[in-house]
Formats: sequence, structure tokens, C-alpha cells
Amino acid sequence: MERYAWVLDMLPAGRLGDRTPHREPLALAVGEDELKLLEIVLRPGGRAETGTRLALVGEGDGPPPAPVDHVRKRVGFEELTTSARTELLPALKRIVEGNPARFLRFFNEAPAVSRRFHLLELLPGIGKKTMWAIVEERKRRPFESFADLMDRTRLKDPVESVVGRIEQELSHDEEKYRLFVPR
Repeated sequence: MERYAWVLDMLPAGRLGDRTPHREPLALAVGEDELKLLEIVLRPGGRAETGTRLALVGEGDGPPPAPVDHVRKRVGFEELTTSARTELLPALKRIVEGNPARFLRFFNEAPAVSRRFHLLELLPGIGKKTMWAIVEERKRRPFESFADLMDRTRLKDPVESVVGRIEQELSHDEEKYRLFVPR
């Protein structure tokens, strides 16, 4: 269950194609924990600025605090507005940088799928040489930060690699391997 989400786009009058007589203000967002794309109904008169973090549940899993009324549904990448798609990568970057331990765990623990293929190779920018450098370095000691990972391996920007993979999983439902986003 998503507890927080980052706003990708605000639709004060709802979706244009919605034919109901009373359209509710909506926010398109990406969840912080499960990285789900969400359509959030806001309370009447409620606003949510693009790039802000919203609480989706209150204390003790109670009702969400203002301006959120409820989460209407999970949406697909193709249902995002152009503005939401533009804001997706910066929001994902904030999520990854805000919780480095979660994503470093992948670099420290990702297993080989077969003798010829490793899960690390699914990240953009990681080929065989970089993958082997990561595997050898993590045997010495676990990576403690993204800077430590960059210093000890050939990987230029691990945050960009993770963000790129998350975006790929969100935009392509047919991905065989899911590293970060549930089906």
C-alpha cells in the first residue's frame, strides 16, 4: 500500500474526456513505496502542486490528510498526461535519492539469473564489464552509498541507471523481469 506519492500533474477540472456532470479535481502521481502510477481524487477546492509529496493515509492508517480525498485507481503509463510524463523522471530521481539504502540493496544483493545473465545487466549503462566490477567489489564489502558505488566500480551514475530501469518498467507492461515495480 502506498503511503506517500509524488505529484506528476494536477488536473483541477478532472480529465478532459470525463463526461460526468461534476468533474472532481485530480492529481496524477507516482507512489513512493511500490512506484505505482496513481490517479488521486482531491477534496473540493483541493490543490496539489507538481513535484510535491502527498500523504495518502493519515495517522494509524486513518483517512488521508488534506488535500487528498482518496486514491481512485492505479493508472498505466499511457494514461499519463504529457506533463505527467515529463515530471516522472525527476520524481523518480527524488524517490531513489531519498531512499538510497533500498536501491543500494539491489546492487549489493542482485543474483545471477543464469550462467550467462545477471540481473544487474538489466540496468541501463551496465554491461558485462561493469557488472563484474560490481560483483567483485561487493564481495569485498557492501556498497554504503551511491558515491561509494561509483568510486569502486565503472558505473557513472547509479541513480540514473535505477531511474531509467524504473521508467522502463512503468512504460512497458510486457517486461519479463521486474526489479522495482510490481505487476
